[in-house]
Amino acid sequence: MAAAVAAMRSGSGSDGGGGYDKAGMDAGKYVRYTPEQVEALERVYAECPKPSSSRRQQLLRECPILSNIEPKQIKVWFQNRRCRDKQRKEASRLQAVNRKLTAMNKLLMEENERLQKQVSQLVHENAYMKQQLQNPSLANDTSCESNVTTPNPLRDASNPSGLLTIAEETLTEFLSKATGTAVDWVPMPGMKPGPDSFGIVAVSHGCKGVAARACGLVNLEPTKIVEILKDRPSWFRDCRSLEVFTMFPAGNGGTIELVYMQMYAPTTLVPARDFWTLRYTTTMEDGSLVVCERSLSGSGGGPSTASAQQFVRAEMLPSGYLVRPCEGGGSIVHIVDHLDLEAWSVPEVLRPLYESSRVVAQKMTTAALRHIRQIAQETSGEVVYALGRQPAVLRTFSQRLSSANMLLCPFRGFNDAISGFNDDGWSVMGGDGIEDVIIACNAKKVRNTSTAANAFVTPGGVICAKASMLLQSVPPAVLVRFLREHRSEWADYNFDAYSASSLKTSSCSLPGLRPMRFSGSQIIMPLAHTVENEEILEVVRLEGQALTQDDGLLSRDIHLLQLCTGIDEKSMGSCFQLVFAPIDELFPDDAPLISSGFRVIPLDVKTDGTPTGRTLDLASSLEVGSTAQPTGDASLDDCNLRSVLTIAFQFPYEMHLQDSVATMARQYIRSIVSSVQRVSMAISPSRSGLNAGQKIISGFPEAPTLARWICQSYQFHLGMELLQHADDAGESLLKMLWDYEDAILCCSFKEKPVFTFANEMGLNMLETSLVALQDLSLDKMFDDAGRKALYNEIPKLMEQGFVYLPGGVCLSGMGRHVSFERAVAWKVLGEDNNVHCLAFCFVNWSFV
Repeated sequence: MAAAVAAMRSGSGSDGGGGYDKAGMDAGKYVRYTPEQVEALERVYAECPKPSSSRRQQLLRECPILSNIEPKQIKVWFQNRRCRDKQRKEASRLQAVNRKLTAMNKLLMEENERLQKQVSQLVHENAYMKQQLQNPSLANDTSCESNVTTPNPLRDASNPSGLLTIAEETLTEFLSKATGTAVDWVPMPGMKPGPDSFGIVAVSHGCKGVAARACGLVNLEPTKIVEILKDRPSWFRDCRSLEVFTMFPAGNGGTIELVYMQMYAPTTLVPARDFWTLRYTTTMEDGSLVVCERSLSGSGGGPSTASAQQFVRAEMLPSGYLVRPCEGGGSIVHIVDHLDLEAWSVPEVLRPLYESSRVVAQKMTTAALRHIRQIAQETSGEVVYALGRQPAVLRTFSQRLSSANMLLCPFRGFNDAISGFNDDGWSVMGGDGIEDVIIACNAKKVRNTSTAANAFVTPGGVICAKASMLLQSVPPAVLVRFLREHRSEWADYNFDAYSASSLKTSSCSLPGLRPMRFSGSQIIMPLAHTVENEEILEVVRLEGQALTQDDGLLSRDIHLLQLCTGIDEKSMGSCFQLVFAPIDELFPDDAPLISSGFRVIPLDVKTDGTPTGRTLDLASSLEVGSTAQPTGDASLDDCNLRSVLTIAFQFPYEMHLQDSVATMARQYIRSIVSSVQRVSMAISPSRSGLNAGQKIISGFPEAPTLARWICQSYQFHLGMELLQHADDAGESLLKMLWDYEDAILCCSFKEKPVFTFANEMGLNMLETSLVALQDLSLDKMFDDAGRKALYNEIPKLMEQGFVYLPGGVCLSGMGRHVSFERAVAWKVLGEDNNVHCLAFCFVNWSFV
C-alpha cells in the first residue's frame, strides 16, 4: 500500500481505531466471541460491512454484550469478516470459472472438429475443381457433389404425416447448422471466447438470407431453458406476439406446433414482419432437448389477411435450440437463427438492417443467450436489485412487476407506438401539409373510469407523434448518453408535467393553462440492469414546484420509469435506446405504460467490431459553441457512420382536447428534432478537426494532464506519493488514478465550487456520472456540521496547501448519507503554478 494511504489511514487525529497498526495490539491476546456477540456483529455487518470508527463506537454503546471488547478488536473482527467474505466469494468465483472453462473447452473442441471437417471438405472440393479445369470432359460430371446440406423447397402442410416429415427434415437441417458444416460460420467480430465471455458467437458467410449461431454454458436445467426460449415474447424485444394455432404429438415423444409470430417494425420507415412456422420439440437419444423451427409455404397461414395487411411475410429457414445437459449441473445451449427478412420491401438505405447477419446475432441470437443467463443469475441470487433505494412511488409500482419483466415494460408501449398497428386501435390523423411528423390516435388506450384512481373522467385516448431521420457521422452511444444525462437540452418540462398529470385523479389540461416552474435538475436512481449492463432500468425524478395552491393536485416531483440500451462505452448493440414513461403510486394495475423516447439504429456496422466510445462533456460544447472531441484518434468509420433515429412521444388526451393535443405534439416533436440536430453537429467526429486545439471544457485540461497535476501537487504539498508509480505519465497514470481504492474528487477553485472530475470510487460515492458530476456543488455535499468544519480549515488550506479533515458524514448526489473515516484536501497547481482546482480524497467511505 502506498505511503500516502498509510499516512492518511493512520491519520493525524487521536482516533485509535483509524489505523492498520496491528503490531500495537497485544499479539498474545485472543478474543473468543460468544454466539450472542457474533450475532450482534453479524447484524451490523449485514447493514454496513465497513463501519466507520464512529459507527463502531456507537455499536459498543448500544450493545452491552460487547462492553468487554476493545474498539481495536471490533475493528479487527470486521476486517477478518470482510476477508472471509472475500475468500468465500473468490472461491465460488473460481469454481464457476473452472466449470465455465471446462464447458468452453468442450465447445472449442467441438468447434475445432467442425472446422477440420470443413477444411477437409474444402480441400476435396478444391481438388475436384482443379480436376474439372484440367479435364473439360468432366465438367458435366456430377458424381462429386458438395456435402453441404441445402434446404429443400418449402412445402405445404396438408396432413399430420406430411408435417411429421417436414419436422424430421427440419431437425436434420437444424442439427447440421448447430453442430455441423451446413453453414459456413465465421467468428463474429468483437466476440472472443474466454472465461469472461458469455459464449461463442458466429455469423454466416455466403448463405441464403442471414444467420447467426451462439453457444454457451447456462446454469439452468434443460427443460427450464427450453420453456424460456419457446416463450419468445418474454425475451425477444422485437416480438410483438406469438400464437400457437395447432399442437399435436409427433408419435416419438415430441410435439409439433403451427406457430404464427409477429415482429415490430424497428422504425417508422419500414413495415413489420410476420412468420408462419412449424415448431418441432423432441428429445435426443443422449438426453438433449431440441426445439427446431422453419417456415411453411404459403402466405395464408395465421390470422385473416385483413389483420395482416401491415406485415411482410418473412421466411424462417431451419433454426432452433439444442440444449445438452452438462456434467456437474447446468446446460450447454446451442442457438441458431436463420432468416430471410425480404430486404426488397424496405428503402435501399435501410437494407443493411435486413441483410446483416450481425444484426440478427445482436438482436435475436445473443439476446436469447443473455436472457437465460440473466434468469440463471437471478435464480442463484447473484443479481441484487436496488429496491431499497426506491422512492415510495416506485416501490408501489415495482411490486407489480417481476425482475424479468421490468426491462420489458417500457419497451412494449414504445414499440406499439412506433409500429402503430390498426388492430391495436391506432389510426393516422391528418397533417398540416408538412409530412415530417406522423400523428396517430388511439382511442382504445382509455383506462377504465370505474375507480377514482384512474386518470380520465371523460372519454379520451392517446396521441402519438413520431418521426424518423437519417444521421450522418453521429456515434449512437454518445448521442443516447447525452439525451439521458442532459434532459434540459431537449425536453420541455411542461409536457412532462402534462403526461404526469394524466396519472392523477383530476382531469388533465394542456400545457400553458397551468404554468409550471421546474428546477431543471434530474436525479437518476438505478433500479435494475442486465448481467452485462447492456440494458439499464432506472427511475428519473424531475424536481419542480407548483406556482399556486391550485396546482397542489400535481406532484411536486415527476417520476419517470426509464430504460436505457447501449449507453455503455463498450456497447456493440444493434440499436441504442432511451425509453421512459411517467409512473405514479395510483397507477392502475392493468394500465399500459405511456412510453416515449428515442431509438438510434446504426446502418453501417463496423467490420472490426470495435465500439465507438468517447468521454465527452457535450453540454459545455453546446454552450460555448465548440466541438466535442474524442479522447483518442477519430476513426474514419466514425466519420462515415450512418444511423436512423426514430422519435416517438405519446400524450394522453380528453376527447374535447384531441385536436389541441395533436397540434401541441407535432410542434413538440419538431422542437426535439431541432435539438437533436444541434446536438448531432456538436458530437460529430468529422468536425473534430475544426478546433483541434480547443479543450472539451474552456480552460480545463485533458484528463491525463489533470491526473498528472493532481499527483504532482499531492507530492509537493504533503511530501509523499499519492500513487505507487506516480512517475508514470499519460493514460497509464490516469488509469491508476481512476482505479484508486479511495474516492478522489476535484472541484473548481471559485466562490461556489462545483465538481469537475472524480475517479471511479468518487463517482460511486456521489452516485453520479462524469457528465452529471458538474451539476453537483461542494457545499451541497456536506451537512451543516461538515460545511462548518470545512470552512474552518479553509485558511489553513490556503496557507500550507493541504489540510486533513476529520471523519464525518456527507451526502451523495441522490441524497444518501455517506460516512468516511477521514479525508485530505489539497490545492492542485497547473503548469504556471497557479491554483487550478481543489482535490479531495475520502478514505474508507461507506453508505450509512
